[in-house]
Formats: sequence, C-alpha cells, structure tokens
Amino acid sequence: METITDTKNLVTWHRACHVNDIPEDGGGCALIDGKQIAIFNFTRRGEWYATDNQCPHRQQMAVSRGMIGSQDGEPKVACPFHKKTFSLQSGQCLNDETYQINTFPVMVKENLVYIGL
Repeated sequence: METITDTKNLVTWHRACHVNDIPEDGGGCALIDGKQIAIFNFTRRGEWYATDNQCPHRQQMAVSRGMIGSQDGEPKVACPFHKKTFSLQSGQCLNDETYQINTFPVMVKENLVYIGL
C-alpha cells in the first residue's frame, strides 16, 4: 500500500482504492491501518468523502452501505440499519446530536483514491 506523508499538515495519505471501485453516488469500504473507512463518491456534487465505517449507535460496520443525499445543502449518509443520518463534512449526526462519526480528508490523484489519516 502506498503512503504519502504531508509533514506540514501532519497527514499521511494512504492509497485506498481505484476510483472505479466506489460506485457513483454510493459508497464502499477500505481497510487502512486496521481501521474500516467508508468512502463515498458523491458524483452529483462532484465530491468525495470518507468517514468511519462503524456506526456509533449500534457499533455496526455498515455506514459505507448507507444512502447518500443532501439535507439543506449538507451532504449526508444514512446508516442502513436505523436511518440515523450523519454529515459527510463534519460527521455530526443530523437527527440525534449525541452521535458523531470521524471524517477524513480525501485526495483523488491519477484515478486513485487516497485517505488522509
């Protein structure tokens, strides 16, 4: 696995997958440094997002299989099990403020998707 370290911003970029591995307007999952990362190709917005794959509500590894959309302009993902929705930008739960997931920077370069950890 290729990694690129950005010492200025204290981010290490990990090659996660090829852009074609993630469906348009959908998500997929990559295992990076022993951590499941949900990756979303939000084609309608022309943006990529990455979050924890584990939902904090039931501790299930399923966020990558959730439906993505927007709420008042905010990109979001809904957990497929209980429909709690999370901002793809901040990770904050949009319908229950007690929950939050981590978000990670995404870089697409030469048709490869990199996640910053």
